[in-house]
Amino acid sequence: MKLVVGLGNPGPEYRRTRHNVGFEVIDCLARRSGLSDAASRSRFSGLVLEAELGGERTLLLKPMTFMNRSGQSVVEAARFYKVDTERDLLVIADDLALPCGQLRLRADGGDGGHNGLADITRALGTPAWARCRIGIDRSAVIPHDEYVLGRFLPEQEPLVAECVDRAADAATVWCQRGATAAMNQFNQRIPGESGPASTQNQNKES
Repeated sequence: MKLVVGLGNPGPEYRRTRHNVGFEVIDCLARRSGLSDAASRSRFSGLVLEAELGGERTLLLKPMTFMNRSGQSVVEAARFYKVDTERDLLVIADDLALPCGQLRLRADGGDGGHNGLADITRALGTPAWARCRIGIDRSAVIPHDEYVLGRFLPEQEPLVAECVDRAADAATVWCQRGATAAMNQFNQRIPGESGPASTQNQNKES
C-alpha cells in the first residue's frame, strides 16, 4: 500500500488558499481515478480515498486535523496499513521558499519551518519519508501567516494549476517507480541556483 498525503486545513474558509495546495493535488488524483468527493470516507482523522496510481494500490489522505497536527492523521493511516514510511509515504505541501509554480521532490529532509511537515516528522520519529513541495512564493509585505492562509493572486493561479497537475503526475511516477525516478523527471532547477535546491519553508493552521 502506498500512502499519498496532501496537507491543508479543513473548512470552506481555507478552500483554495495557498496553504491548501496539497489538498488540491489529492483532489486532482481522485478525479483522474474517477473518484468523487462523495466516495471519501472519514478515517484516520482525515478524509480518505483508495485509488490505483501507477499500478499500485494507493491510499489518498487529506488530514482534517488542521495543518500543525497533520502527523496524527498520517501516523494513524501508516500504522493501520503497516506502511513502510521511508519507501511508501509521499507528503505534498506548499513551500514559501520556492517560486510560485515550482515543484521540488525529495526522498527525505528537514521541515524548513513548515508546521505540517514538522508535525509529521515528530509523529513518525524520523524525517526519512518523501515529500513533494509546491512553490507559493513569499511576500515581502504581507505577514507570513496571513500570506499562506490567503488566496492566490490572479497571475499566480495558472502557475499553480499547472503545478498541481505536474505534482499529480509526479505522485503517480513516485508510486510506480520510486522517489529517485520522480525526482529525476520532475525536479526543475531554479534560475540562478548553483547547487541542490534549498527546501526552506513556512508555517501554521500554518
